[in-house]
Amino acid sequence: MRILIRYFFRGLRLVLTPVMIISEKLSTPQAVERSEAKQAETDKACEALALYQFRTCPFCIKVRKEIARLGLTIELRDTQRDPDHKQALLEGGGRAKVPCLKIENDDKSVEWLYESDDINAYLHRRFGTAA
Repeated sequence: MRILIRYFFRGLRLVLTPVMIISEKLSTPQAVERSEAKQAETDKACEALALYQFRTCPFCIKVRKEIARLGLTIELRDTQRDPDHKQALLEGGGRAKVPCLKIENDDKSVEWLYESDDINAYLHRRFGTAA
């Protein structure tokens, strides 16, 4: 019975994966407009950020949409396809859970921010139109 359930969910994942990817592409919002200097400043600040994620996670999709809406160039690290990224997430953040935003502060300390709503709130506070 257990193997039957496992194959059911694998089949379901195979069917839903392309739907989720296409849905993300069709519903990704336009990026905010910034001046060239402001965008360069934002890109420089994004160099200290990395998003640990995998492609078909709905919560990761939610964060990637916010990244696109804010016009950010954050490095995406796929923990499902790259075992080195998964290991780095486990060692640094303590959990192999996605999405997780790695934040390298100016004082060289590192923060690991889990939960899509918390990540989106942080990005909006730091890079939103009021920033």
